[in-house]
Amino acid sequence: MKGALVQLAKKGPIPVPNLIMFQYNPETIEHTWDQPDGGGGGSKPGSYSNPQAASGKPGESFSFTLQMDANDQIAEGSRIAAISGVYTRLAALEMLIFPVEVKEELVGATGAKNACEVPQFLLPTVLFVWGPGRILPVRVTSLSVTEKLFDKILNPTQVEAKIGLRVLTPEELAVADQAHDPLAKVGMVAYSYSHGLRQALAIANLANAKGDVGMLPF
Repeated sequence: MKGALVQLAKKGPIPVPNLIMFQYNPETIEHTWDQPDGGGGGSKPGSYSNPQAASGKPGESFSFTLQMDANDQIAEGSRIAAISGVYTRLAALEMLIFPVEVKEELVGATGAKNACEVPQFLLPTVLFVWGPGRILPVRVTSLSVTEKLFDKILNPTQVEAKIGLRVLTPEELAVADQAHDPLAKVGMVAYSYSHGLRQALAIANLANAKGDVGMLPF
């Protein structure tokens, strides 16, 4: 199974996926969690805030490096790779960091109380798919490309792309939904699915811990 990034573009009444399948899965993935500030309390002299307080869900991010090689695609009979190298794959990745224009009738639209202002541009909704257990709504935060080899007309044929992703939280997706992002709900479903599976696996881990409970001194 191969990982993928899926861009969801609004074309008519339903989202249209642009699938960017990884030619080779990255050998390693850096998965980082950041705790939000606790916030509140402890402002008076001699008082202390609850050290376990949290203002929201932890931040989650991924970074990894993708390898692309047109020679393998050409050997498999890809005519696109023979003409343009890996430029099509590279261009698809690059488009993930470009904002898309919001429909004119939605710009500046306002709704109910606490509704947010609709921006003129929004980054495309992207799903990071890493197996059936991790399908997450993300924002592409960084893309660094090293083009190593080229064909006769200077299309890149061998590329190394370093990608940074930040997982969008339900709170952020709710704001995007208020901003009339038609794909925010898709991201909410993906986040809920992956987080629900994570919770189920954490409960299943209790079976592994049964034999270790006796090691505790209390």
